[in-house]
Amino acid sequence: MTVDLTKRIQDLRETIPPHVRLIAVTKTVSVEKIREAYAAGVRDFGENKIQEALAKQEELQDLDDICWHFIGHLQSNKVKLALTHFDWIHTCDRAKIAERLDRLSAELKMTPPNVLLQVKPLPDPNKYGWTIPDLLTALPTLDQYQNLKIQGLMTILPFTESPDEMRTGFEKVRDLAQEIAEKKYSHLVMKELSMGMSADYAIAIEAGATMIRLGRTIFGERPA
Repeated sequence: MTVDLTKRIQDLRETIPPHVRLIAVTKTVSVEKIREAYAAGVRDFGENKIQEALAKQEELQDLDDICWHFIGHLQSNKVKLALTHFDWIHTCDRAKIAERLDRLSAELKMTPPNVLLQVKPLPDPNKYGWTIPDLLTALPTLDQYQNLKIQGLMTILPFTESPDEMRTGFEKVRDLAQEIAEKKYSHLVMKELSMGMSADYAIAIEAGATMIRLGRTIFGERPA
């Protein structure tokens, strides 16, 4: 086992509150490295691409307590694969995807999947997700979907080196979750906030993140 990888994970654990779920982002990471992270205690792994994830899952079937998180942009034609191969879907980012997730979940007669709604708290043409006003408008329809477990919100902030801008973005998402919770919808549970990556996870935790998605911090720089 790579000592550096194990130590990085141990050091991370010492800085992350116990209630915050550490998701190791394994895009382009080898199966061998995933096994090393698993041996170091990681059980939550996040993948951005369905096909890459399926190949790794096939090789890692012996690790039957891994929790797989889909964290990439979800295309309509990949919804069924996401439903059947992931425990969490973080990137329900538009009404069409929510409807399709609900319908296919019912057709497959499966346990309702854990879903997060992806939101854009700050303007960013390069990111997917609902704007805050659009999500608030969509909530009554989303609340009708009984074949989903909508557990909270997810966000990816626009690139910035300003801690204040990061904090503002994360706090907007936290406040939105609180606003939704106060409306007491029947099927919209706002207990999870998937916020923060390697560059900003500490600020995300301060703002209320319950899940952080770390790739570079755990596995080092990816090859170009």
